[in-house]
Amino acid sequence: MTSPRTHLFRLLTWGRTLARHGALRGIENDPNTPAPVKRLARIARFGTVQPRVPDYAGAFQDIGPAAIKLGQTLATRPDLVGEEAVHNLLGLQDSLPPVPFAEIRAAIESSFGQPLEALYSHVEEEPVGAASIAQVHKGVTIEGRQVAIKVLRPGIREKFARDIDTYEWAAAHLEALGGEAQRLRPRLTIANFKRWTLRELDLRREAASASELAQAMRAIPGYHIPEIDWDRTNGRVMTIEWVDGVKISRREELVAAGHDLPDLAQRLVLAFLTQAISAGFFHADMHQGNLFVRADGTIVAIDFGIMGRIDRRARMWLAEILYGLTTGNYRRVAEIHFEAQYVPSYHNVDEFATALRAVGEPMRGKPVSELSVGQMLDGLFAITRDFDMKTQPHLLLLQKTMVMVEGIATQLDPQINMWDVAAPFVRNWIRDELGPESALADRIREDTETLLRIPALVRRLEEQYPPKGGAPEPPPLPDIELMWDKRARTERRWPGYLLAAAIGGATVAAALWSGWGA
Repeated sequence: MTSPRTHLFRLLTWGRTLARHGALRGIENDPNTPAPVKRLARIARFGTVQPRVPDYAGAFQDIGPAAIKLGQTLATRPDLVGEEAVHNLLGLQDSLPPVPFAEIRAAIESSFGQPLEALYSHVEEEPVGAASIAQVHKGVTIEGRQVAIKVLRPGIREKFARDIDTYEWAAAHLEALGGEAQRLRPRLTIANFKRWTLRELDLRREAASASELAQAMRAIPGYHIPEIDWDRTNGRVMTIEWVDGVKISRREELVAAGHDLPDLAQRLVLAFLTQAISAGFFHADMHQGNLFVRADGTIVAIDFGIMGRIDRRARMWLAEILYGLTTGNYRRVAEIHFEAQYVPSYHNVDEFATALRAVGEPMRGKPVSELSVGQMLDGLFAITRDFDMKTQPHLLLLQKTMVMVEGIATQLDPQINMWDVAAPFVRNWIRDELGPESALADRIREDTETLLRIPALVRRLEEQYPPKGGAPEPPPLPDIELMWDKRARTERRWPGYLLAAAIGGATVAAALWSGWGA
């Protein structure tokens, strides 16, 4: 177990790095920052020279791999770190100097227990990408297929475990201070961060996520998930189909290749909505570096380490919220927040609806180039404090991905309106999932499931109340007092008798003494 002294040393070390980038200024100036945190920040920045403009992304980049991932998570939390920090963190690049190929070769051979040449006929020594957790090399299998080989950095699991241990310790102490820190639930934020990163650190999980998403999107034209090579995949190495295409961020190359950019933008938005609302399982790392466009216009996604999942009930609420905002039905959006218990019941529904109107109304009918989903989300976060709304961790990844998709769609088509694209899809989904036919189908399914549970219920009742056997029921038997029970009861009475005799004798003596004295 790590000692508090070690945790504090790590925090102070990281704090000095933050201070050198001016990233502690916001913490010290925020009136909601607890006093002990401000004192720690002052100690960390003592003797450092702070730049005029904070560079949060640079600070997290310098701290290390776990901090890069944490910074990307905090980029979804303007309520926690402020809008200035969020805008800066959105530019945080998950890239580090590559590991020498000799170490990568050793990692592949040790994980599979066989020479590299038994798996691949060729592997390029220069990586095509090197991130905080893994790096990717282009290769060719012994069967002749071109593949991408993703390999975890040696020792990365141990580094993440150490840093996350300190994040958990710090979050627990911060939340224990109460007030605004408790409402924002930093412990839950770190718990979700830990779960996401542990998933990324097991490449089998990433491969399974890619396979599941491919199955969910198989009927969607123009969107492709690369195929996994399961024979060359384990916890530390993943082999996946190689993707030839143009990065979706290279707008000029897409135009030169003759692609319809507004159509690409619309298909990307609809692909995201299909994943998030229809499937409830979405690619939560849809930044520009993870999306390619093939020559035939197919959008190809890569890097499935971060995935989001939303259950059906939450998806129904989400669809109604999105549709309510697109149609201006703010009262219904407010009611959904109360039904989902996002807003405590002691607040007024109509007041919350008015607050939502102030956020949503300026966006309606305008292109993303003027007002955006990201701005709307910032506005929604701004009213969470007024209505005592606790952070909903299951929606954090969704919010982050919505901002990413919006940014890419706007780059492809500056005049796109996310609401106009989303409204028909959401309306049709609501009709299919919440309409009369769907309600009837759900009722039939639920009642059928209830009927099927009746036999098991009867069996459990029989276990608690077994049936009588074949022998006749015995007659009632009289209660007979056992002699040792009688003896024990008699022995318990003797102290009472003696006490009563003593009290009686004392009473007689007192009476005689009173009569003699008279």
